[in-house]
Amino acid sequence: MLDVNFIRENSKKVEAGAHNKGFDIDVDRILKLDKQHRELLQAVEGLRARKNQISSEIPKLNESERGAKLKEAEQIKIELKEKEDDLNKISSELNILLLSIPNIPFDDVPVGKDESGNKVLRLEGKITESKFASKDYMELASQHDLIDIERASKLSGTRFGYLKNEAVQLEFALVNFAMDVLKKEGFKPMVPPVMIKPEYMAKLGYLGEGWEDDIYHLEKDNLTLVGTSEQTLVPMFADEILQEEDLPLRFVGFSSCFRREAGSYGKDTKGILRVHQFDKVEMVSFVHPDKSREEHKFLLSMQEKLMKALEIPYQVVHICTGDTGFPMAEKFDIESWVPGEKKYRETHSTSNATDFQARRLNTRFKTKDNKLEFVHILNGTAFAIGRTLIALMENHQTENGGIKIPKALHKYVGFKKIG
Repeated sequence: MLDVNFIRENSKKVEAGAHNKGFDIDVDRILKLDKQHRELLQAVEGLRARKNQISSEIPKLNESERGAKLKEAEQIKIELKEKEDDLNKISSELNILLLSIPNIPFDDVPVGKDESGNKVLRLEGKITESKFASKDYMELASQHDLIDIERASKLSGTRFGYLKNEAVQLEFALVNFAMDVLKKEGFKPMVPPVMIKPEYMAKLGYLGEGWEDDIYHLEKDNLTLVGTSEQTLVPMFADEILQEEDLPLRFVGFSSCFRREAGSYGKDTKGILRVHQFDKVEMVSFVHPDKSREEHKFLLSMQEKLMKALEIPYQVVHICTGDTGFPMAEKFDIESWVPGEKKYRETHSTSNATDFQARRLNTRFKTKDNKLEFVHILNGTAFAIGRTLIALMENHQTENGGIKIPKALHKYVGFKKIG
């Protein structure tokens, strides 16, 4: 949610920012309702004050004076009820409209309608042309008995898979490696819940704008399954007040995640690239507003540190306005080179929600001079396990179909090669 004061002072910027994200909003209607809301609120507060004043005066009056005051009090009561009803009605409509406004992108975010407008910032790592025909990860998995799609499909349907043998060890190697690296940077390890109440998902900005089609909802229990660990890490401090001296607060969470993959019919139906259930290591930061853009660069640097340690070529992409998502002001992706497809594939994203989610969650901090402000909240992928395994297997394959293990993971798996 945007600060209504910001909307008043920057109405054209808000309208343009929303439009660049693909949302058409009625700023004029919002400003009109906001004016009516302020006027009604002032009137209601005045009537309440007058009502309280009369209540304090009545015991001191004689009988005739008391009668006149009681009559006035009754009239104020009627008027107050009418004004309060009008105020509630306008408040409700205004709140709905405010909740429909996306976070406004920063001025230097590339403007574009969809992923075609994203901007590649830089390439990292060397893509080497192999002297042998590369196998894709499912061929390698079949050769070494690492992934079983057929049996998972038999039990659970499409877009599920079993990880097996060394692939399981590699998953937990990635988790432990990420945790070790990030703990040194002040991130607190977490295993968050994988179910969340829908009202908190809405406050995060993931319901009401089409995202609900991609979310699993357990109607009997009125809970939803998370699509990423951040969805139960970010609301931890809802309706709480943090202390400025404790910022930044950084967390790294590991959990299973669940997505319907709505709208992806026919895309990546084989293998483990686009599945309904996957594991993920996710970073979340709560920071001072003055530090959020700096923190965003820091989260991106942590992602790059992890990727460089795995010796996987990648590119860093600045995501355009139409692809940043409803709650985010800025987003970067890391896309890893996948030799089997001869293309880059997204494996990481990191986003800055500024104070947008904090306002909806009422997560604030007390400054050193005892003022209350909303924190800025950011998130970033450490490892999306399935996609990282794909990039790792394909980039480190050998001529005979073996898979070399990056040195950074040796101590976690106890072997240097598969096959």
